[in-house]
Amino acid sequence: MKQQKSNSVIESVCPDCGAILRIDAQTGTVISHTPAPRKRMFEDFETAAKAMREQEDRKESIFRQSLEAEKNKEDIFEKRFAEALKKAKDAPAGKPLREFDLD
Repeated sequence: MKQQKSNSVIESVCPDCGAILRIDAQTGTVISHTPAPRKRMFEDFETAAKAMREQEDRKESIFRQSLEAEKNKEDIFEKRFAEALKKAKDAPAGKPLREFDLD
């Protein structure tokens, strides 16, 4: 007696990405995978070009900000050093006290 093999295949659509999976009903293994069609990021070239210009402007702005921060970095370090030097001069002379020195 011959056993008939069932050719039942289940098609399932991924709710997250929209891909189509074909699954063998008997074994539960994926037979094939069809990726979801890619969505167009931009409707036309004009919109894409505008987005590219905006991205370039943002990059330029970030670069200018980092350049200004780098220019001011030396002044900030000098002010911090002067403040630390002032604190060091105002501190009492001698060895610093430790907790176990007080016992």
